[in-house]
Amino acid sequence: MVQWYSIQHAHTVGNMRKLLLTGSVFTCTILLSAPALADDAQELAAIKAEMRRLAAQVEAIEARQAKRHTGTSAPARNVGHSANTPAGAHTGNKLATAYANQADREDPSIRFSPDEAPVKTASNTQGGTAKSGVGFKWLPGATGSDLPSGADAEEKSHSSIDLSSSSPTAITQTEVDRLPPIFSIGGISVKLGGFIDMSNIWRSSNMTSGPATGWGNFPYANSPNHGLSEERLSAQLSRLSILMEANPSKSSRLQAYVESDFAGSGSTTNSVQINGYTPRLRQGYFTFTQKDWGLHILMGQAWSLATNYAKGIIPRQEELPAVTDNNQLPGIVFTRVPQIRIGKDWNQKYWLGLSIEDPQATVGFSSTVSSGSTIPAARGQAEGARVYYANTGGMLLNAATNYSYNPVPDMILKAAADTSFGHYEVFGLARWFRSLAVEPGTTTTKKHTHFGGGVGAGMTAPLGTNRLHLTGDVLAGDGIGRYGPTQIPDTTFNGRGQLTPVPEIMGSLGLVGHPNSSVLLYTYGGVEASGRKRYIGADGKQYGYGVNDLDLAGCDVEFGVCSAQTHTLASFTAGGWWHFLQGRYGSMMAGLQYTFVRKFAFKGNDGHGDSVDPATSGNTVYVTFRYFPFQ
Repeated sequence: MVQWYSIQHAHTVGNMRKLLLTGSVFTCTILLSAPALADDAQELAAIKAEMRRLAAQVEAIEARQAKRHTGTSAPARNVGHSANTPAGAHTGNKLATAYANQADREDPSIRFSPDEAPVKTASNTQGGTAKSGVGFKWLPGATGSDLPSGADAEEKSHSSIDLSSSSPTAITQTEVDRLPPIFSIGGISVKLGGFIDMSNIWRSSNMTSGPATGWGNFPYANSPNHGLSEERLSAQLSRLSILMEANPSKSSRLQAYVESDFAGSGSTTNSVQINGYTPRLRQGYFTFTQKDWGLHILMGQAWSLATNYAKGIIPRQEELPAVTDNNQLPGIVFTRVPQIRIGKDWNQKYWLGLSIEDPQATVGFSSTVSSGSTIPAARGQAEGARVYYANTGGMLLNAATNYSYNPVPDMILKAAADTSFGHYEVFGLARWFRSLAVEPGTTTTKKHTHFGGGVGAGMTAPLGTNRLHLTGDVLAGDGIGRYGPTQIPDTTFNGRGQLTPVPEIMGSLGLVGHPNSSVLLYTYGGVEASGRKRYIGADGKQYGYGVNDLDLAGCDVEFGVCSAQTHTLASFTAGGWWHFLQGRYGSMMAGLQYTFVRKFAFKGNDGHGDSVDPATSGNTVYVTFRYFPFQ
């Protein structure tokens, strides 16, 4: 019995020890896990508190914006910590602040561009949802009496597309600077811009052209195309742009900008079954800005420094006409070419810039002269000079196009001032033209280089109110034809076979109105004219450009021979844009434009001694719709 009791006692003690050991382990586990659970709960509470703080801060900012827009105060929640904020919330705030500071150091470009206005998008003006429930809203003027009043009406007037400037970038460029970054790569923020364009073009003469009109190519009455109208649909002007920017320091900025459309064509391009037009480079450049020094550097393909600017000489601030035609308007001074530009500003009020730009020379003559041909002999010579002035394109250039001999780049020096009365600028242009000639009596070529260039000016000024702007530009000189849309030739040949610049002048004047931020109306007038540059041949006739002894009787007869040379081209344009729809899914704009062109040729004769003054005219009408998915 004693033995049995001892055995049972031993089993009982063993079981108690096992229970005590198990209980100890369980108790220790609970005690050890309790702090972890408490930490998780505290961290979760801190995160929730931080989220509430940020939400309150957003509401406070929106309240301040509403107060600025409406002039009345708006309620806002207290952004401080409430009485029931957990103790760990302060820790969470410190962690969030530290993370934000670290993000600023690693990716400062997101916070760059302090000199730009805050971006207003559909999401921050309407909370991302329109009252219709589909995310779109009609802009002011679109629904008449259906528009709300008060703060809602004021809020509806704000848009990421602003047509209140004389040259709105939403039309003339792509308004990518006003958009928020889509994403970032390291310290570089990336913005996307662009639009889908659908244009219907009608011309009174058949020019077989896409959405860019060759203004100097309107035919005279001798061409069967003169009275044959043309209608064409095109989406070639659809455009995509990318802006990448970063700030290595607080006062410096790096930007890279690429812009492309589909206005190119390949050797197999046609419009029979598939309109397969090719992408092309419109702009592609990078810039460096050092604000403390007022230094601006640009390298790449961009609008020429000769182009009129709306502000300073900085890119994407060009004063381009808000027109639908991709060839702008007669009289507008511009090229879009590779260049190296350096500029300096003083308090962003006064500007000075020098640009070295890719040159090309166009040639005009009273008869057809290809490179390597012989021109008519000058007076006193038995034979004419053989001239060389261009080659067909080689590697990475267009083999179907001739490229002129370029001794040095074009050089442009511009000074500009931004005042309370508008923007004003003056510039000088220097060019050089090169050719080879085998002169009469010789057997080897001789190189010739002639100087050309001109002076120009531009302005953009409000007419008593910011709702009405006057803008204009002018350029006069020798050999400046390629800077105008009409493409009057830069040069012609003298009697020795040398390229000599043709005197020319071009200019435009425009009036731009803004009834509101969603409607833009414009009217422009422009003119381009050339002078004479000619020599007397051995046969007593005139040769060169601007001759007045050509037989031009056939210019008014269908299928007649007409070799008239353009003297003057004048134009009148009127049109407008309506930004009628905006929402979370982008924006829509519609444009309507009419242009009248009148072309005058140098005088000739009818073959019987009577004077002939050939002239022709043309009309174009554009109806354009554009969808902006990023705005």
